[in-house]
Amino acid sequence: MPRPTAAQLAYGSATVVLSTVALLLLTRTTSGLAVAAIGVAAMMLGLLVAVALPMGRATRPAARTKGATAAGASAPAGVAAPSASAAPSDGLPLRPPAPRARAGAQVATGRISLRR
Repeated sequence: MPRPTAAQLAYGSATVVLSTVALLLLTRTTSGLAVAAIGVAAMMLGLLVAVALPMGRATRPAARTKGATAAGASAPAGVAAPSASAAPSDGLPLRPPAPRARAGAQVATGRISLRR
């Protein structure tokens, strides 16, 4: 399970505090049971707001360019239109990305090295 982002924590907490204050002021309740019920309702609302926020840039849809039209429109010449599914359209299996070079890795110069 991914950890919540700072935005999710901030929006969820602000929702709980503001909705609790607003509901207490609007209902003008004084009984302990009603205050507890308002607190539980505010906590549920804050949780709903935090979960409804996207988890990060990976879950957001791709931004449309200024001249892009609705789905189904033809793509510019030489540009493949995005497919509706996540599966590749060419039938080849998905490959994991190539590993990145480490920070201390040496750049290959084409010469043979005797170091190991």
